[in-house]
Amino acid sequence: MGPLAGFRVIELAGIGPGPFCGMMLSDMGAEVIRVDRPGPGRRSYRSTHPPTEKSPGPPYASAVGEAPPAEGSRPRDVLTRNRRSIVIDLKTPEGVDIVLRLCESADALFEGFRPGVTERLGLGPNECMARNERLVYGRMTGWGQDGPLALAAGHDINYIGLAGVLHAIGEKGGSPVPPLNLIGDFGGGGMLLAFGLVCGILEASRSGKGQVIDAAMVDGSAALMAAFFSMGKHFTDRRGTNLLDGGAHFYGTYETRDGKHVSVGAIEPQFYSLLVEKADVDPDRFAKQMDAGGWEGLKEELGAIFKTRTRDEWCEIMEGTDVCFAPVLSIFEAPEHPHNRDRATFVDVDGVVQPAPAPRFSRTDAEISHGPRMPGEDTLAVLRDAGFSDGELEALQRKHVVSAA
Repeated sequence: MGPLAGFRVIELAGIGPGPFCGMMLSDMGAEVIRVDRPGPGRRSYRSTHPPTEKSPGPPYASAVGEAPPAEGSRPRDVLTRNRRSIVIDLKTPEGVDIVLRLCESADALFEGFRPGVTERLGLGPNECMARNERLVYGRMTGWGQDGPLALAAGHDINYIGLAGVLHAIGEKGGSPVPPLNLIGDFGGGGMLLAFGLVCGILEASRSGKGQVIDAAMVDGSAALMAAFFSMGKHFTDRRGTNLLDGGAHFYGTYETRDGKHVSVGAIEPQFYSLLVEKADVDPDRFAKQMDAGGWEGLKEELGAIFKTRTRDEWCEIMEGTDVCFAPVLSIFEAPEHPHNRDRATFVDVDGVVQPAPAPRFSRTDAEISHGPRMPGEDTLAVLRDAGFSDGELEALQRKHVVSAA
């Protein structure tokens, strides 16, 4: 049982950071009930609401645009693992009332729509917390619940652009490079919301009062840059010329003879000395480690050295030493590395290789109890657990308020 076992969370299904937050919480043992939209048409709430509303996206959508699974197959979206799915039409008064009834026994609810959407649905913080004053209500947006941009559309790349993150990433003389959608959607978004919800639940256990968590990706992305705001003159706005952005010859990636890459992070003097030794370069030529004026030339020389051997050959020389070295592995290679295999960093669930729950606990082990559910697979079971009678469920199904897979 994970450390959050016994806590119940309602997830109003969305895409990207919302499902990631749900995965983080459910991996840690929380009972997360995912409220999916009706199918097969997967109607968008956009159809009956003002254009400032953000549709939560198709039930199978993943952050990398995964297509819906073939008929009869299981969903493969790792972000939706480990929790039960119910399908409710939130455009009906009965559907809204179902969610409000679920709130009565929940510790938290979170949503990822634009500001004002859940209020128009009748599921805003006031309505939900009126049913349960201890409820923690999490809100995941890009720009936040207020501010000049609050109602504008956006994606990860826009939020990290505004937060000062994107400008810092890229090669010297080149354009900023999007770091996938790891920073805005996941690190500064879903993980920030999960942290906020757990903080809110802990506080509610003392005060008996819930509260609203405003988790904005632009805020979370800015928080991830805290260390760089403190570096002063040691971090400039000239990308690709700084200590940690690839400007330094001892902190970056190098191509090897076979067209693959290795990573080096030999910042400390003792680690740098070992890099010089293992790379077999002239120690006098490489003596002035922190002279930024010489970095570019030394980087070219070290690059030529790394191209003389394959990635595996460099692993034999440097891996496991204090050079601060690792091969650059693809997502297909990473699960097979001996270190990752030994620690079970990746697991296979229903034929899908995926990251294992993290972090690890010495006593309350986190686990993946099951893979993604079909939308509505657990509708009847969840609602029966919540006290709905068979007669109520039959009536709700006849009116297409709820659906069961």
